[in-house]
Amino acid sequence: MQTSIISRDPATPYRFMGLLLAIAILWPMLQLTQFEPKLLIDPNNIQVMGDFLVQFFPPNIEATFLSLVIKATVETLAMATAGIALAMVIAVPLGLIISYSLSISRIGPTSDHQFAQSIRLLARSLMLVLRGIPEIVWALLLVRVFGLGAIAGVLAIAITYGGMLAKVYSEILESGNTLPARALILSGSNRIAAFLYGLLPGSAQELASYTVYRWECAVRASVVMGFVGAGGLGQLMDQSMKMLNGGEVSTILVVFLGLVLLADYISLIIRKQLA
Repeated sequence: MQTSIISRDPATPYRFMGLLLAIAILWPMLQLTQFEPKLLIDPNNIQVMGDFLVQFFPPNIEATFLSLVIKATVETLAMATAGIALAMVIAVPLGLIISYSLSISRIGPTSDHQFAQSIRLLARSLMLVLRGIPEIVWALLLVRVFGLGAIAGVLAIAITYGGMLAKVYSEILESGNTLPARALILSGSNRIAAFLYGLLPGSAQELASYTVYRWECAVRASVVMGFVGAGGLGQLMDQSMKMLNGGEVSTILVVFLGLVLLADYISLIIRKQLA
């Protein structure tokens, strides 16, 4: 039976060797992280997990606590939205600079090729620094500068996501149909016009979809950064967990899942509008 399968698909031995190689690489990593699947079905651990989950019911729906949740939700949304807006301010110019699709020195006649390469290398280095440090690290540093509050979270999101958006923006612009932009640049158009009329119409849907996805990530990051004092739902959840109040935690988790669903719905609407 095995011989007949191999005869039908000559690539089977290579796939089998690739699977063995993947297991050989993955197994030491699992050992290094002390991953033991049997702990998931250990009766004592199941009992502890069950007791922990029981504390989450029923959710706390008292008016006083819900007012705090609404205030923290608005603060989280504001933090994520302001952070993404500032990130786009950083990402758009960086993305346009490093995109080869809009490179006048590469497409059109010019004599400052080395200068353009130096600017592009500088922009790539800046982008690497921005996205290379996680937002939680930026938040910890900025909390020391600006103190506890949402400003540290906003700036942390703007810095990290600015680098991420710039990288993905440039890749989206380069992966699309670049012929209209090249034609505009060769006819004497500047980069902005080539971007607006040559690249943006074909890439707008993907750019918008990824930006909304990053906003969803920013909402999640805002919750995480709340644990280090950046405010919002994360800070409220941190307080509830320290007080061992499972009902409050479950209420916050429900609101958080609602925000993720809201981001999915907004992304769907935007994609339909741009389709």
